[in-house]
Amino acid sequence: MDDGRGKKSGGSRGGPVEVMKGIYRIEIPLPGNPLKAVNSYVIRGRERNLVIDTGMRRHECLDAMRTGLERLGINLSDTDFFITHFHADHLGLVSELAQETAEIYLNAPDATRMLGGFAESLERSGRLHGFPEHELMKTLDHHPGRLYGPKLPLRFTHTDDGRMIRAGDYTFRCVETPGHSFGHTCLYDAEHRMLISGDHILADITPNLQAWFDNWNPLQEYLKSLEYAALLDVTLVLPGHRDVFHDMRGRIEELKRHHENRAEEALHVLKTGPKTAYQVASGMTWDIACDSFDLFPLSQKWFALGETIAHLAHLESLSKIAGEVTEERGRQQVLWRPVSRT
Repeated sequence: MDDGRGKKSGGSRGGPVEVMKGIYRIEIPLPGNPLKAVNSYVIRGRERNLVIDTGMRRHECLDAMRTGLERLGINLSDTDFFITHFHADHLGLVSELAQETAEIYLNAPDATRMLGGFAESLERSGRLHGFPEHELMKTLDHHPGRLYGPKLPLRFTHTDDGRMIRAGDYTFRCVETPGHSFGHTCLYDAEHRMLISGDHILADITPNLQAWFDNWNPLQEYLKSLEYAALLDVTLVLPGHRDVFHDMRGRIEELKRHHENRAEEALHVLKTGPKTAYQVASGMTWDIACDSFDLFPLSQKWFALGETIAHLAHLESLSKIAGEVTEERGRQQVLWRPVSRT
């Protein structure tokens, strides 16, 4: 995600804040992460409570969550969990919180991907797209998903688009919005015109799109998901990071323009000759306070590369560029070049 440095989150760090009747936001800290915190939403129910997203599996997150739940009088033995997507800052802590009786809702595409060679795909794609070999394994060893993901195995209840989930005074429809992850899912309450959006739509930062897998075009999926969300009648958005907001359709238009501009910037970088995705990323602008791309923190360099690949894959699907696997000094790499138009 674009890190939006310098913008304040509006702060519920002092304790749970009621954002709708019976719905409370607990800000779970993300130490050392530009995002600062993730929003966990807690819905009180008469028989079962529901916690939406959890934070990473690290003690700072667990302490903040336990403190928030205690202040709300939430008993974990009466609590279920809904996870919008499988990234560690949303899923990691659930293995420390969920009791044996708990339902843990997670969309099937993300749940399946967690078990299917995820780390191997990251390593392979990092090499193919030019990430420096001497930095690759260090980056992957410090990947948040590896360090702070949940203890496995977990028993997930898979969600499908349209599934209804009742929590407290609210009836939610699962709205599958792939792009930020394979099956990212929001919760929509039509009666209250409210969307719990996870990382699909954020108010002042751009959800990061990562393309590390063959035949996966996350930007194309994301743009389709934005159009799908725009059909909903929403006046309040409860996002996974930063503050709640109201103008969802206006924000959707901003996000669409952002990705159009980023794709055009990537295309412009390629006009000087064929390049790996890493080389394209190094020629693009990023909201990171470093004098050069080489000086980026490894994690930010990795996310920048993944986002660049996403834009290149989308441009390829539009027949504006083409990627070709080449081999040099025994290493295969994908070189991207514009498609000449006759």
